[in-house]
Amino acid sequence: MRFETSQHMKLGQHMKLAPRMIQSMEILQLPMLALQERIEQELASNIALEIAEPTDDDPTDRSGKGDDAVDVAERELVVSDESQGHSDDFARLESFESTYTEASDNEFSSSDLRPDAWEKSDWSRRVSSRLSGERDKKQDAMANAEARPASLTDQLLEQWMLSEYDEPTTRAGKLLISHIDEDGYVRTDLATIADHAPRDDDEPITVELLEETLVKVQRFLEPPGLAARTIVECLLLQLDPIEANDPDLDVNYDLIRTLIEHHLDDLAQNRLPTVAQKTGTSIDEIKTAMTYMRALSLSPARSLVPVNSARIIPDAIIEYDEEQDRYVAALCDGTVPNLRISKVYEDMARDKAVDKKAREFITTNLRNARWLVEAVDQRSSTLMRVIRVVLEAQRDFFDFGPQHLRPLPMTQVADQLGVHVATISRAVSDKWVQTPRGVLALRQFFSGGMETQSGGDKSWEAVKAILGEIIDGEDKDAPFSDDALKKQLSERGIDLARRTVAKYRVQLGIPTARRRKQY
Repeated sequence: MRFETSQHMKLGQHMKLAPRMIQSMEILQLPMLALQERIEQELASNIALEIAEPTDDDPTDRSGKGDDAVDVAERELVVSDESQGHSDDFARLESFESTYTEASDNEFSSSDLRPDAWEKSDWSRRVSSRLSGERDKKQDAMANAEARPASLTDQLLEQWMLSEYDEPTTRAGKLLISHIDEDGYVRTDLATIADHAPRDDDEPITVELLEETLVKVQRFLEPPGLAARTIVECLLLQLDPIEANDPDLDVNYDLIRTLIEHHLDDLAQNRLPTVAQKTGTSIDEIKTAMTYMRALSLSPARSLVPVNSARIIPDAIIEYDEEQDRYVAALCDGTVPNLRISKVYEDMARDKAVDKKAREFITTNLRNARWLVEAVDQRSSTLMRVIRVVLEAQRDFFDFGPQHLRPLPMTQVADQLGVHVATISRAVSDKWVQTPRGVLALRQFFSGGMETQSGGDKSWEAVKAILGEIIDGEDKDAPFSDDALKKQLSERGIDLARRTVAKYRVQLGIPTARRRKQY
């Protein structure tokens, strides 16, 4: 075996992403809320980055001649008149105090309201700012901030602490409440709960104690139906108080109870004739009972902790211009602060008298600040160019609705704008636009499609919209099957396989024909 070393020269090319390009791609992909948060972080960490206030462009020297000098003189005259008026008011107040000493002896005495004390008082400054129309931004933000809602477990424990049961029952109730899920069910087996119960107490928690306590917890907690172990038990727990509070209503509670206990699966599959045959009742009686059953909740705990919808801030607004008969777009950049580079630190970076390490630190911050400002500007430019292409390609959608959405592949837009397809993908990611047809995801306008029999183009989203329109207009006594839906689409020039029709129907959340049938 022979070992040797040698040197070789190799010529090649490779692509490497610079930090500046990586930051630009990250900024382009951020939605509006994330972009605001990113800018706030940069403002807090980068000394060379600052917000350009609108008032910064106003001239600061008001000592010149002309209109500016006249304006200053007028303001000084108004201020002097107001000061003279305030002096007269304080003089009258002192005269009142000398005449009615007892009436004026309070925490707001005139000694604290004289001009010299007024000017030195911090409270006076706050009052002056309120009188001048200025608002405290921090206090407004705290007042408008939504309070954090209490968790489901905390709310249920707060209810349970009002009970007057003995100590073992109270401890077992707390343990059961800790196992209630977000829908309000105790899905864990009681034996498992007892095995994992804390062992530090003198009296252990047994399965028998949990079974007895579970009944008490179900009866005590509000709303009814909490701490149930099954859907049937949950619905029955809600039905019992309704029947107890309204016994005189003309409602067949026995039938409702029978349907809940024995026929829930048949009702879910819309097999009403089968249920009518098994119960010996008519379909109309079953439909009446189902009307009252719809008032019962399958997730009673959801009413205590509502689901917070994600906040959406549109990145752009699309409106129709009647004069020019076209749709125009504008970016919603009012919530993004206008950034600029600090001139003070630019001068310090060029000043040789400044310490070398300090200048290096400032130079690094200046470079990062310029990159961020350029990335934000490039994000706005790219997003606006993409939206303009969408307006040009999807005019029929804005005029006539989702059924006229055309196919718009990202590769086509990328070729038209002269950028990479990944740039288009990042530009439309998590972006929303406010349109005359609602707030829509920008990615919704980019999809593939098919060619119709007439030679036109239909996107897959448009095909789904047409399918939903056909199902909405069907006869509910004899709804269309998937084969019938395929024929209906074919009559409109859209040829799809039955499996594709079924797939789109499921994506739209539409059940089968048997479950859509109305008896």
